[in-house]
Parts: sequence; structure tokens; C-alpha cells
Amino acid sequence: MYDLKLSEACVPAQADMQIDHVAIGELLRAIAANRPNADALVEVTQAGEVGRRWTYGELLEDSERLAIALASRFKPGEHVVVWAPNSPEWVLMEYACALAGLVLVTANPAFQANELRYVLEDSGAVALFLVDAFRGNPMAQIGSEALEGLTAVREVTDLNDNNALCRIEDTIPTLPEVSPDDAAQIQYTSGTTGFPKGAVLSHLGLVNNARFYASRCGVDAASTWINIMPMFHTSGCGMVTLGCLQAGCRMILISLFDPDVINGLIKSEKTTIILGVPTMVFALQDAFEANPQDVSTLEVVSCGGAMVAPELVRRVQRNFGCGFSTLYGQTEHCPVITQHHLNDTIDDICNSAGQPIPATEVSIRRIGDNTIAAIDEVGEICARGPCAMIGYHANETATAETIDVDGWLHTGDLGVMDTRGYVRITGRVKEMIVRGGENHFPAEIENVMLEHPDIAEVAVVGLPDEKWGEIIACFFRTEENGPVEIHELHSHCRANLSPQKTPSVWRRVENFPMTGSGKVQKFALRDGFIAGDYEDPTS
Repeated sequence: MYDLKLSEACVPAQADMQIDHVAIGELLRAIAANRPNADALVEVTQAGEVGRRWTYGELLEDSERLAIALASRFKPGEHVVVWAPNSPEWVLMEYACALAGLVLVTANPAFQANELRYVLEDSGAVALFLVDAFRGNPMAQIGSEALEGLTAVREVTDLNDNNALCRIEDTIPTLPEVSPDDAAQIQYTSGTTGFPKGAVLSHLGLVNNARFYASRCGVDAASTWINIMPMFHTSGCGMVTLGCLQAGCRMILISLFDPDVINGLIKSEKTTIILGVPTMVFALQDAFEANPQDVSTLEVVSCGGAMVAPELVRRVQRNFGCGFSTLYGQTEHCPVITQHHLNDTIDDICNSAGQPIPATEVSIRRIGDNTIAAIDEVGEICARGPCAMIGYHANETATAETIDVDGWLHTGDLGVMDTRGYVRITGRVKEMIVRGGENHFPAEIENVMLEHPDIAEVAVVGLPDEKWGEIIACFFRTEENGPVEIHELHSHCRANLSPQKTPSVWRRVENFPMTGSGKVQKFALRDGFIAGDYEDPTS
């Protein structure tokens, strides 16, 4: 924990860790030189079977071979889309693109044709790397549909066809020098409130963000990390993949999340750390309680993407007996901005998003004039430092709206900061509910609801109303399938919140509409309610 006593809501960049000026490929070469025979990557199939393995020496060799093949077909700086589920080939593409100076554009394997076409067009991609199918999604067929008329895309390659993937055209090229400041990836935002934008992320930002995050989690060369997060998101290809690379430790890569398989792997592979969104961590706890396993090697469960219910922390500590570290971030910051320390109290873990990561300045700034807010005053969470994106691809207007002239990255999230520099999320700027002229912050109400023993997940949304402008609606999921008394939930809110903050609309859901990174799509809840998709539990 940083020992801070702030007088205003701004934490200066902490110098406990220095910024490494190194590109991803250069880092891979350095780690492979130091730990050539150390286990680097272990494949786990969809069925839970352990497959191929790579040492760091082998990982570098295969990545350089692929990089040379790519460099023979593409020029440094060109954009290529990887549209595939988690696989070793995805990891090899990440490293090979970095070595060849190409910009890797990520795409969710659940995309349909219009979504994939948007990413291909918006990013200016010249190639698409895909698999034939995944989880019933006919990706080759969808890819063909998305590519109709896109003349800029000059190559489509099956990631599972090694001959096609590693073919060399004409002469064997020399790999270029890559600067840490160069673009490494374009990651499309989650789209919780609207159409996605392509955040251009540098080698410097991705490398350092992963190092800061992994270090605070206590990851070292002896660690084993199961990567259950999607590779198409900064969590999977950045925090975990590059976090493992920083430490020179072993990464277990599973193609599809299965809680029973994961819990078994903790024992068989002597796993020490897992990162997941709350929904995943809940599923791991449910599976463990139904079928207990030996998870004694596990040291840390890290959680991000949504608020964490206190009961979830208690279950992890009770079942797994390990530390718990939550984090807050967004794609535009590679992604981590704040994170808990392993010795933080359960109160801090459940009621805050932690302190800023090293070398990163974080401030709460007033919406109107962009000045620093007072301690405990609600404002927009802003960050400044080496992990901020270069900008949005081909969108100067959106970039200028997000990164101001002083270099502050405006997250669009509302929050407060205490004197210790701990940040608490109170909602989204665009999700703020204005009821009768009063501003209400969904996260405040959600935090109260998560304290109720029956509530597993919750999302508070503003609905249009003729009288009030907006009214407050609470969408919730319970641990059990039994009946829920709405009047009890209402009474729980009234005991902890003022009357005007208590939801007037309640809807129970079996599953929330989610982004690929595990965030609730609140606009989908709002639209679904208006369309009559959610049954009134009181009727």
C-alpha cells in the first residue's frame, strides 16, 4: 500500500517501479535468453486435456519463424485481424506481429458478419486470420460474408493451417527494428453504451501495464497462471500473456472456460493465480462447492470487469484460502488503472477499486471545468502516464474528446477518492440517472444491493419517465432459483439509501447481456425493458 495523505483527489505517479522502454518482441528475446528451458506455454483443449507445450526458447523460435513469414507478406505498420478463440496460435500471432512490426487487430470470435466487417473496415486491415468454426459459430462462412467487397483485405488464412500460416513469399526478409512507442495492437472498446472505437495501444503501454499489474499480484518466475480470459481482450493478451512474459513464468492457456476443468487444473498444474470477471469466479465457486478439489497451490484470485460482491470475496477466501485482488481499468489504458494490494482489507476490496498502479497519475476531475475534485467529491476518473492509448484509430475527434490537452485520459467513469488515494467507482458519466433534477449514481445503489445475501449480480439503469425524466430500475440475478420477495429488496434499499435512490422498477434476470470482456450492456437492459422483454416479478 502507498502511504498517502492527500488533500485533493489526485495521486501523483508513484516511483516504486520504473518504466521499461522495451517492445514486446525485444522482451520475449530477453526472457528467452535468460530462461530458455523454462516452461512458457501449456495448451489445454476444450475437453480439458493437456496438449502442446513450449519452453521460452521454443516459443521465441516459433514466434520468430512466424514473424519472418509474416514479414515476407506484409509491411511494417500494416494492420492484420486475428479472429479466433484462445489457442497457442493466437499467442504466436501476438508475438510474431510484434516482432514483424505489424499491428494486431483483435476481434471477438462470437462476432457475426456485420460486426466483423466493421472491425475490418474501420481498422484498415489487410489480412484476416481465423479458424473454421468455434462453439457453433461458422467462422469461415461468416468471414466470407463479411469480406464481400473489401478489396483492402488481400489475405485470409486459417490459423490451424500451419503451412499457409508460415509460408514465405519470395525472399526471406530481415525483421525490422520496432520502437516501444510504436503501435502494437488495436483493441475495440467493449461497447457497453454504444458503437465500438479502435483504441491504438503501444508496445510501451502494454508491456508496462502488464508488468505493474502482475507485480502487484505477486507473480514471479515460479508462478503458474491459468489464462481463462479471452485473448481478443487486453486482459487475455495483455495482463495475463504479457504478465507471464514479464516474470518468465508458465501460462496455462485454455480454449474454453469450464469451471470444473479449471478447478481440476489448479491441482494438476499447481496453479498459483487466476484472473477472471465476477461471473467466472462465481462459477468456479459453484463448481468447487459441488465437487471440492485440492486448490492449495492457489495464491491469488484477481477479478475485474465489474463490481465484486462481498459474498464472492468471502466464498473465495473460504473455498480457495487465497488472496483476492480486484482491479479497475479500461481498454484505452492497456487496461489497468487502479488495483488492490494483496494485504488490503476486505472492506477496501469490496468498497473500492484500489490505488493507482505504479508510474500512473490518477485524478478525480470535475465534469464542468476539468479541475481536481476535492476528497470524496464525485467527478470523472482520469489517468495520465505511459499506459494511455496512442489514440483512437482514424478518429481524431473521439481521441480529442477522450485525451485532453494536458494528457489526461478521461475514462467516462464517475468516482471518488479518499485521502489514501483509494478510488471508488460511482457510475458512468453517460449512465448517471437524472431523476427529478437530482443526479443518482448507479454504482452506489448496486453496491448496496450486492450486500443483500440473495443477490449475486446487479445492474441499475435509468428508464425514461414522463413525470420524473428518468426513474431507477434494478435488474438482478440471484444465487438460487427460488422466489424473491421484492418488498424485502425494497426494504433493504430503504434501510441503506435515501428514498429517492430506491429503485421503483425491479426485474429479475437469469443472465445479463454482456460484452466480450464481461461487462454488463446496460443499454441492452434498457432497450429490452422498453421492448417488454422482462417480466414483472410482482405480477
